Amino acid sequence: MKAVICTKYGPPEVLKLQEVKKPTPKPDEVLIKIFATTVHVGDVRIRRFDVPGWQWPVARIALGIIKPRNQILGFELAGEIEEIGRDVKLYEKGDQVFGGTFWSGFGGQAEYKCLPEDGMLALKPVNMTFEQAAAGAPSGGITALRILRKANIQEGDEILIYGASGSVGTYAVQLARSWGAQVTAVCSTTNLEMVKSLGADIVIDYTEKDFTQNGQTYDVIFDAVDKIPTSQNKKPLKEGGTYLNVDKDSGTGGDSKNDDLIYLKELIEAGKLKAVIDRTYPLEQIVEANRYVETGHKKGHVVINV
Repeated sequence: MKAVICTKYGPPEVLKLQEVKKPTPKPDEVLIKIFATTVHVGDVRIRRFDVPGWQWPVARIALGIIKPRNQILGFELAGEIEEIGRDVKLYEKGDQVFGGTFWSGFGGQAEYKCLPEDGMLALKPVNMTFEQAAAGAPSGGITALRILRKANIQEGDEILIYGASGSVGTYAVQLARSWGAQVTAVCSTTNLEMVKSLGADIVIDYTEKDFTQNGQTYDVIFDAVDKIPTSQNKKPLKEGGTYLNVDKDSGTGGDSKNDDLIYLKELIEAGKLKAVIDRTYPLEQIVEANRYVETGHKKGHVVINV
């Protein structure tokens, strides 16, 4: 099968499209023929070995010394089950599915991937294409959901989401609105209309206004891009309010239960969540796709057609 191999740490050019052995599912796994995946900011950070200096020794051991231990990157996928292990009960051949690979050694940027049936996997939403299904829900959507749940958001709560146009932010806006919160979203000028279309009640252009200086206070502040200065991030909170940070509160902890993905699927099919796709590339243009994501200006998700 074709797969994108990260041959070493470095710029996008270290990614090479190669022929590798097609995986075989274990008894509790399904083999998925991948139709769409993404280039996630996590893919870029792993490929560049973009970790704080004090984390280098541990990260080298965890990720790989001179190149990623798991050389096929790709956090998200959507496709069709081609084969099932002998113990699989939840899925059948031909089922259309979407899922996340973070807990299964990555591997979305390839023609095939095996995932455990009880992993981060679910039937694809009926109202989404494969490209839309791969775009963020199995990663950014899950991250937004798990972090926002920590705030126990109630109907009428006022929440500010900083970095509302990114992978996590676009889902955070929609999730908060689905729970009845009043959402203030912060993003750049070019993304104002897109974010408003997701349901944000108020949209602030951070290049024009500093939300920490406008006198407004919030029940919840969610920094979805880890860019609010530490000296400012809690000043606009109401008494007893909650500050959340995408890096400090993600707490994946290796938990790959698919209940959360099924919850997102139900919201998608109810018309309460949608994917935001900025650009789409073929697998052969993985280097160009990485260059674009590396600029830090993507809106929502960059999808790869496999």
